[in-house]
Amino acid sequence: MRENLKMHLDPFSDLLKLIDARSIMSGGLVAGGAWAIAFPPTQRIKFWGIVRGHCWLVVEGDSEAIAVAPGDVFLLRAPRSHVLASDLAIRPSELADVLEGRQGAIASHGEGDEFFMIGGKVELSDDRGQLLLEGLPDLIHIRAASRHAPSLRWLLEQLVRERDDNLPGVVAASSQLAHLMFIQILRAHFEDAEPIASGRLRAIGDKRLAPALQLMHGDPARAWQLGELAKAAAMSRATFSSYFKAVAGISPMAYLTEWRMRLAERTLQDGRSSVGVVAASLGYASDSAFSNAFKRVTGRSPREYQRDQR
Repeated sequence: MRENLKMHLDPFSDLLKLIDARSIMSGGLVAGGAWAIAFPPTQRIKFWGIVRGHCWLVVEGDSEAIAVAPGDVFLLRAPRSHVLASDLAIRPSELADVLEGRQGAIASHGEGDEFFMIGGKVELSDDRGQLLLEGLPDLIHIRAASRHAPSLRWLLEQLVRERDDNLPGVVAASSQLAHLMFIQILRAHFEDAEPIASGRLRAIGDKRLAPALQLMHGDPARAWQLGELAKAAAMSRATFSSYFKAVAGISPMAYLTEWRMRLAERTLQDGRSSVGVVAASLGYASDSAFSNAFKRVTGRSPREYQRDQR
């Protein structure tokens, strides 16, 4: 069991796996002439890429419109309504009305086909999905000039090809490509954006903390000492502790405990492992010590959590 709880030496991949982010292709939009569409808010994360054409994007709560160009990619993680328009002076049509005449996965609006975008949505697993949302801005905009643009453009082209060729397995292939696009958007954001607020995501993307996080993720059941983790990060104990808390928002040992509890949640969900087995697999000498830590992090005892999952 202990081996099963060892993760990769890539904390970002670990996080994506743990929260079980699943990407789904929603379809595309072809537009032309003078047009404007109002998109309602949704609880899912949305992302879309511009294959061709220009337009404007106005997000609820923002005072300025964003100029949209071919090759641009967006990710909207907050439930905020927004408008895409070739002309902001036009009264926008509601998305539901545009979708009424849709044939297949592609909707058409206006006259002509000067504009084409394709997009999808991301579903996150229960409360653990908040680990991913934490620290992200409401809207991520990866411009066509980004060094990640060629990869994103290739993924867009493959998604278009899947739509056009309609070969067997098109739904599965499109979902996989959409998931790769979601990951690539996050990669581009972490590299190009201003430093995000302190939190788990910022810690996972921090190169100075990477060696210490790799140790904790590689063997979460080990009784890691602060000195060992500081040495891996090439810092003194005091500097490492201070820097880790400034980046992650919590201390190194608190991060390790929280990570163990997220792993425990995943194992307890399937109902095949007892609380005692899970406790031992994560390095706890007693069920009570594990239960106290689990309740402190999640607000519920392991047995309550397991019962609720059933």
